[in-house]
Amino acid sequence: MVKFGLDVFTRQIPFPLRGKRIGLVCHAASVMSDYTHAIYALKSHPDLRLAAVFGPQHGLFGQTQDNMIEWEGGVDPVLGIPVYSLYGMVRKPTPRMLAGLDALVFDIQDVGARPYTYIWTLKLCMEACQENGISVWVLDRPNPVGCIGTDGPVLSAEYFSFVGGATIPLCHRLTMGEMAVLLQREFFPSLELNVVWMENWWRNSFWPQTGLPWVLPSPNMPTPDTAAVYPGMVLLEATNMSEGRGTTRPFELIGAPYFDAGAVREILAGEKLEGCYFREHGFIPTFQKWKGEYCGGMQVHVTDLRRFSPVLVTVAILLAVKKSAGSHFKFKDPPYEYEAEKMPFDILAGSCDLRRAIEAGTPLSEIRESWVGGHKNFKEVFESLARYPEERE
Repeated sequence: MVKFGLDVFTRQIPFPLRGKRIGLVCHAASVMSDYTHAIYALKSHPDLRLAAVFGPQHGLFGQTQDNMIEWEGGVDPVLGIPVYSLYGMVRKPTPRMLAGLDALVFDIQDVGARPYTYIWTLKLCMEACQENGISVWVLDRPNPVGCIGTDGPVLSAEYFSFVGGATIPLCHRLTMGEMAVLLQREFFPSLELNVVWMENWWRNSFWPQTGLPWVLPSPNMPTPDTAAVYPGMVLLEATNMSEGRGTTRPFELIGAPYFDAGAVREILAGEKLEGCYFREHGFIPTFQKWKGEYCGGMQVHVTDLRRFSPVLVTVAILLAVKKSAGSHFKFKDPPYEYEAEKMPFDILAGSCDLRRAIEAGTPLSEIRESWVGGHKNFKEVFESLARYPEERE
């Protein structure tokens, strides 16, 4: 059976940490394979002294529903230790927060998409720990879309933000531990980094094959099916289309009052996209964009995860909507995730190129071809970082 890094870590605490004061960065999905949460597993461990807890976007236990809803910490009334928010007044741990800690343990479930902010919370934690001479221990977890090939444009450095802070594609295949190694190489060479790797995980796996529990890592990531489409559908956040927030199938259900499902499906049929099926499905969002209004829409069903390209499919949908809806379809203006000047779509996509291509009606084949060079360069980086086998051993 696959074991989380947290399972491996608690089975035998590494000698350098025994008896030390540690801070823990975690969230709702930071559980062991038996569902025990990391806070309680580490607080009760005889070889550790849990001195502080830090939480990312969406709160320590997923209480904040939407983007840009900040939260603040306090003191845990049961454990009697400070809880610090890294998505409120600050996103980077301050020297005061880190004072007295010997190490920072990072245990967050990622979903394999560049805009998911937990990677960049890790980057800021690594930066703060390098500045304050504190070691970082990353407890690794599966990438739920590791079996999907590299997809989407590579981020340009001039578009770095809190939804992208390294030159990686939208769908990158790395685990959080592998990402930490990449970030150390590129930005924090003097940081003392340790990764506690998983046991028995293979990259080409589906989540149910691992035998591990799925705990939603954010309020709109309820299932592994959501994670499958998210690396592309997250782009819809930067448009006036609904990405399905306010429904029970976010990112799988998409639409808008102006969305013509028949016209969109007809255009998509000509693209011969693999691994998915587009089914007409209208909805009325209960919150967020188009709240209370009927949206023509469709559900994206993934029929073969290993042949599915979430970013390519999303771009095909956007091209079809732009063609069928004309001026009704719009890209949103800033601000978005602490970026007040650049277009939200551009910081998600990685540059202005994709937005301009969609506006111009550039053929999907040409857009896909424009990603090839970036993917080739990233493949070399990926292969130098890859810790886990592709197939089950």
